[in-house]
Amino acid sequence: MMKDTEFCQKYLEQINGPFAGINLTRINTPEEFHVKQYVDSVKPIEEVESLKKIYDKTEIHVDIGFGGGFPLLPLASLNPDKKYIGFEARGKKSKVVNQIAEAIGLDNVKTYHQRFEHVYFDRDCTITFKAVSTIENLLPKIITDKKVNVIFYKGPNFYELEDLDWLGGKWDIIEETLVDIPGTEGRMMIALRNKNVLRGTEINNFRKNKNKNLVTLSSFL
Repeated sequence: MMKDTEFCQKYLEQINGPFAGINLTRINTPEEFHVKQYVDSVKPIEEVESLKKIYDKTEIHVDIGFGGGFPLLPLASLNPDKKYIGFEARGKKSKVVNQIAEAIGLDNVKTYHQRFEHVYFDRDCTITFKAVSTIENLLPKIITDKKVNVIFYKGPNFYELEDLDWLGGKWDIIEETLVDIPGTEGRMMIALRNKNVLRGTEINNFRKNKNKNLVTLSSFL
């Protein structure tokens, strides 16, 4: 397990060094980076009991739209025994974050230039989204017949912008909590679990009718 100070130092050396010309993050000073990128990524998972419980049982973590590598790489640095997959729609950032992971010694991370809505999540996993689009837009695009936990990192004004009334009976809300992040207005965490996992003939019909262009999560492991 890499210490937070060591991780941040190595990461910043990459951001301010060989990849200084790429807009991975505007937060590139040591103190601000530690709080707003590292702490913001790991504190909710470590300190919110329901999220920690989910995460302790997670073997495969998929971070979607990771941008500059958050929360993907900070979480991977804390959990070297878990597998981390990153999907990013911007090919350049996906390539660079993969190079950074290698440079700082994270061998449990793989990143891909891949749209998640074209992936069939054929393995139990935890999926994270940080500050990308709305839950209502993202959640229905997850294609799976497995047990999936989805954790959203949202802003403190979440309920001014979104609601969860539309969920119906397909997803259970596991957690809704505001986490204190020093120097910020806090991080709203929303965790959901798919409620109706397909079984028997439902699975066969799902696989028979699913888009032929889909790729499986297993193919990225």
